[in-house]
Amino acid sequence: MFFKSKTKNRRLQRRRVLDVKIRTDQIRKRRMRFSAIALAVSFGTVFGLYILWRTGNWALNTVLYKNKAFAIQQVEVQTDGVISLDQLRRWASVKPGENLLALDLTRVKRDLELVPLIQSAAVERVLPHTLRVRVTEREPIAQVYAPQPRASGGYDMTLFHLDGDGYVMLPLDPRQRATPLLERDEHFPLIGGLNAAELRPSRRIDSPQLRAALQLISLFEQSPMSGLMDLQRIDVSSPGILQITTGQGSEITFSMNDLEQQLRRWNEIYEQGKKFNKGIASLDLAVTNNIPARWIEAGVSPFNPPKPIKPSRTKKKNV
Repeated sequence: MFFKSKTKNRRLQRRRVLDVKIRTDQIRKRRMRFSAIALAVSFGTVFGLYILWRTGNWALNTVLYKNKAFAIQQVEVQTDGVISLDQLRRWASVKPGENLLALDLTRVKRDLELVPLIQSAAVERVLPHTLRVRVTEREPIAQVYAPQPRASGGYDMTLFHLDGDGYVMLPLDPRQRATPLLERDEHFPLIGGLNAAELRPSRRIDSPQLRAALQLISLFEQSPMSGLMDLQRIDVSSPGILQITTGQGSEITFSMNDLEQQLRRWNEIYEQGKKFNKGIASLDLAVTNNIPARWIEAGVSPFNPPKPIKPSRTKKKNV
């Protein structure tokens, strides 16, 4: 009986082991089947999305981006300054026949704004055939000479222009202008005392002295003195003051604060001197009380008649 019971137990154990193996194999097969299905679904989804992307891309290229119905036929350019429209089109680098919808407007805007003479540009599509470009130019109000190294060695004196914000730019080539260059168009006050190393096109010079000088130029053009005197040179090398030389030979010293009030004082003193047939040789407006002044006889330095005021370029619209 003992041997029969032992043999029966062994058979039960083997049966249990076989049952466990069968269940394990079934689970393994089931998992493999699920994995295969999941892999097939994933592959099918990715492949389907790829086909949809390729189909959509083909449809966009065929219907829009390569469709000759949207070929650029006109580049409409507007500017508030003096740069010729043909030159602006060349800087925009847009060729007739390019697809209007495929054109990278950001690239066109960036290329234009990389030109130091251009302050900002706006670019838009006008379906079906027109690209519209609007340009705001930098308006020079001052000039400066600085030595620049030559490739062959040595230095050349180079002329730079500055706008009201202190951005540096090279003068516009007369061949790139929409209108002929007149002498008064380039009659800008000369700034002296700047660091030549800071004079790089497209770079803004952030100097308190220069900011005050540029503000003085702008205020001067709006003051009564602009019809009586010329600002010939502004020296910014002395801390805290601006030393002005006029085209009439006067030397005027400004402090950097309250420039409008100093311009009014200059005008009042000028008018007082005129009553006594006197001209201003030198005047220190940086002193608030008992302003030092040196006079000269009007016969030695005759009063100049009011000069014509140069119109602002920003009022002009070149279309």
